[in-house]
Amino acid sequence: MDKKFDLKSLNIKVFARERMQMQGERGLSLFPRLSDLKFQETEVSINDFPVSWGLRGECLTPTGGEDQHWLYLKADLMMPLQCQRCLSPMGVPVSVQQAFRFVTDEAIAELEDEDSEEDVLVLSSDMDVWELIEDELIMTVPLVPKHTVCPTQVPMSVADEAFEAAQEARPNPFAALAKLKQTP
Repeated sequence: MDKKFDLKSLNIKVFARERMQMQGERGLSLFPRLSDLKFQETEVSINDFPVSWGLRGECLTPTGGEDQHWLYLKADLMMPLQCQRCLSPMGVPVSVQQAFRFVTDEAIAELEDEDSEEDVLVLSSDMDVWELIEDELIMTVPLVPKHTVCPTQVPMSVADEAFEAAQEARPNPFAALAKLKQTP
């Protein structure tokens, strides 16, 4: 039997217990907070940057313990950003692969999250997986994207010849003070 799950309100417990898997693509425009990070002057439509995603649920029962509900997330995107060195547009591969373990309440999640390699979240019957994917991708976007080698020559000097000439033509105020000091 083929089950349909709504990723806007996914029941994690059922998804994990059924060991379900889902994958697909979704346009960048459907992730509004992530879209805000893109280079605004991109000539290509925002829908030309698909987010590829995959989900897998799993329910594990440790010896003598309660069921553990897991969600494995993988998402990839070629993000249109601006190089902070040459200021031209560039595509930056953004990829996330994360495991999430779900617990019954916030106190347990907070306590266990510090000591766990996986992220620990509170079990929910209506989790918005699209927001989870968007959050994980946002945290992966580089803060200062730069080309390895910029396509245009970047001036690395701040010297301006006209400024230097104006500075040389201007009298030195300390020289004027020295002249005053010498006059009886």
